[in-house]
Amino acid sequence: MATRRHLCQSSLALAASILALGSAPVLAQSPQYPSKPIRLVVPYPPGGPLDIAARTLAERLKDTLGTVVVENRAGAGGNIGVDYVAKQPADGYTLVIGAVATHAINPWLFSKLPYDPIKDFAPITLIAHVPNVLVMAPDTAARLGIDSVADLIAYARKHPAKLNYASGGNGSGGHMSGELLKSMAKVSIVHIPYAGAAPAQMGLIAGQTDLMFDNLASAAPQIRAGKLKAFAVTTAQRAASFADVPTLAQAGGKDLAGFDVSTWFGVFAPAGTPPAVVSQLNAALGSALATPQMRERLSRMGAEPAATTPEAFAAFVRAELAKYQQVVKFSGARVD
Repeated sequence: MATRRHLCQSSLALAASILALGSAPVLAQSPQYPSKPIRLVVPYPPGGPLDIAARTLAERLKDTLGTVVVENRAGAGGNIGVDYVAKQPADGYTLVIGAVATHAINPWLFSKLPYDPIKDFAPITLIAHVPNVLVMAPDTAARLGIDSVADLIAYARKHPAKLNYASGGNGSGGHMSGELLKSMAKVSIVHIPYAGAAPAQMGLIAGQTDLMFDNLASAAPQIRAGKLKAFAVTTAQRAASFADVPTLAQAGGKDLAGFDVSTWFGVFAPAGTPPAVVSQLNAALGSALATPQMRERLSRMGAEPAATTPEAFAAFVRAELAKYQQVVKFSGARVD
């Protein structure tokens, strides 16, 4: 009898609970990510390597993430677009393609940076490395008797401050490559900054300057045409598109052992983006980078695909930030 009474009371309590739940507001579940278009911000003008890579990625991501809209927010060496994304909601719907400049060089080049390259972002994946390449005009190389990196170092040591090198401007990848060479080889070579890499290359071909660390993507046509002579690439590995060109570490012997500079770029989300969203984005981007279409497009730019885990990308950015602190300090370069 007691058991029956207890069961009746339990049933009544359960019924009351169900009625109460029925009258209470129902909490809506969060929609599955992504449920709307994703914005991929490029912090540089249209037409450059990052913009081309972003638009190709957007096409490849349609099947996994839906619509990805590429948005250019250029200015201040990439700082404007990167800062904009740092201050957006951490929901995975606004991403940025950051680069060696925005996340490793600019923090030491600008006295006041509006964002923290580590604390304000959730790294998703590295996309690619684009090597720089040490080049000279053939006539200049012949006149100076320089036929190798070893010759270049020997000449610079024998004639301090007689050689000069062009770059696309203070703080550019070409500038940092030149300063790292000077630091490691202990030579004096004068830096000649131009207002962009294109005029710097034109000046080099015209014989206005002696050498340059040009982006491989822009230098490749001139190398193939015989207008520029390639001595070495700046990355740790040879470039697949110019496999006969050694690395600086290989060509420079013990003086340049460990030399490794590249124009790398990758995708970041605002800090605080849910780990599950970061993981989903990482998987989608990794799949896109593995497609023949994406690899072919990057190869045409002289870029080497380099998808990573979020953790590996975060560690890489921290290491690059530490490396360029020393390079920028040695160069004495300041933008503001």
